[in-house]
Amino acid sequence: MIHPSHDCAICPRLHDFLQEWRAKEPEWNNAPVPPFMPVGGEDSVSLMIIGLAPGLRGANRTGRPFTGDYAGELLYSTLIDLGFARGKFEARIDDSLELLNTVIINAVRCVPPENKPTASEINNCRQFLKPALSGFNNLRAIVTLGTIAHQSTIRALGEPVSKHKFGHGKETDINGIRIFSSYHCSRYNTNTGVLTEKMFRDVFTNVRNYLYTGN
Repeated sequence: MIHPSHDCAICPRLHDFLQEWRAKEPEWNNAPVPPFMPVGGEDSVSLMIIGLAPGLRGANRTGRPFTGDYAGELLYSTLIDLGFARGKFEARIDDSLELLNTVIINAVRCVPPENKPTASEINNCRQFLKPALSGFNNLRAIVTLGTIAHQSTIRALGEPVSKHKFGHGKETDINGIRIFSSYHCSRYNTNTGVLTEKMFRDVFTNVRNYLYTGN
């Protein structure tokens, strides 16, 4: 799988932002965050979860997607409950959490200022998303978290966004892969009621049913 270098400078704004945080917090990851792989390796992957970008004090700090902020609490508790992960999530990379047949990746690998990547940064990082989408021989389902992650995924798969629009709970098929879209599991979305735990769990219940029962 292709991954940006530790000092990737394809996006100057993101590169400079990381340099600032390396000076402030030298013990943090402060680099492109790699995918979180399952215990069974690449060939075991049937589900991919695609987020937007690392959180400043979450994945950018810890070096593992959705680890260190609220979004990870909801995501990983849901995955454990539905059999896509095991162990205990403790918001640190040396906890006992393990993914099962699932890989987690971000559409943008570096943390953006104010959690808002620009259009050019999203487009630039698609060169790493495309090979990830084609690099898992047994991939059958993708969950996109939020509009930007969804649209970047659709474009990476070579399809127009207009044919596969984002909507929470919507499903669409591209080249034998079913894409399930969900609102992002951010604290803002849950605090404002845009996303409830049940709404989020329902998406992954549908994924499980699709993968294991064919429905």
